[in-house]
Amino acid sequence: MKRRDFLKALSTSIIAGGIVPAKVLAEIARKSPDSSLKEYDNHIKDYLQKIQSFDSPHAEDVYLDQSDFLLLKSSTVRFKRLQRTVGYGHFHLLSFDDAVKIARNYSKVGAFSSQEIDFLEKIFYGDPVVYGFLGEKPVKNLTDRIKKREVVKIPHTGNFLYKGGPLETYRKIKRDIGDQVILTSGLRSVIKQFLLFLNKAYLNAGNLSLASRSLAPPGYSFHGVSDFDVGQVGFGGANFTGRFINTDVYKQLKELGYLRLRYPRANLLGVRFEPWHIKIQTT
Repeated sequence: MKRRDFLKALSTSIIAGGIVPAKVLAEIARKSPDSSLKEYDNHIKDYLQKIQSFDSPHAEDVYLDQSDFLLLKSSTVRFKRLQRTVGYGHFHLLSFDDAVKIARNYSKVGAFSSQEIDFLEKIFYGDPVVYGFLGEKPVKNLTDRIKKREVVKIPHTGNFLYKGGPLETYRKIKRDIGDQVILTSGLRSVIKQFLLFLNKAYLNAGNLSLASRSLAPPGYSFHGVSDFDVGQVGFGGANFTGRFINTDVYKQLKELGYLRLRYPRANLLGVRFEPWHIKIQTT
């Protein structure tokens, strides 16, 4: 079984059943009788090693070619100009169509070229299994909009949450844990996720595999529909590292039953362990 076939089989098993990791792997092995046990074990070891060393390049990582890397660079720079122009808060809610329109109308941003638009569409609609991301896609359309009447800005955070389950859960966490817990990342539009993902890939020479191990590709982030991140006040960027599990906030989240994690340890989605990411059940 080739690595790409292994990833596709893994993805299919997860989507079909949402079953536990051991059963997923056993099912793949059953369906691949021609693969040697050693070859199968090597795929598993390779996968787990990459997830453990998520921020390091690996031999089979997938990189953009030179022409696409240039489009990655120019698109990332344009997104950063756009974010500065509309403001960081508004950028969280910005739709793709509005982003294109604003960029065209503001010379300090500059219009997206047709090649850049084609590149962004390729990233959004392409199959991320090719570079190792195996998660679901809650945002299906590039032009989906966030309805502003359905969201609330959370004071002193610069972030937004959807009304209903996300907002209610966050307020309950605040009541139960107090002022030491803070919302570190809330609702993200497709445009915001584009910037995060593309910038990570750009800083790593166009390595899409490495980028996707810590940031979902645009369309695949549940921040676009429900989920949010929390952290310990005063802990800064360390809230997005493994050190977060040593904080009082994490310990209380665990004790109070809030840790329904989207990306637990040794998950089979191609994503690092994220103990700060609060999973919200949606219908």
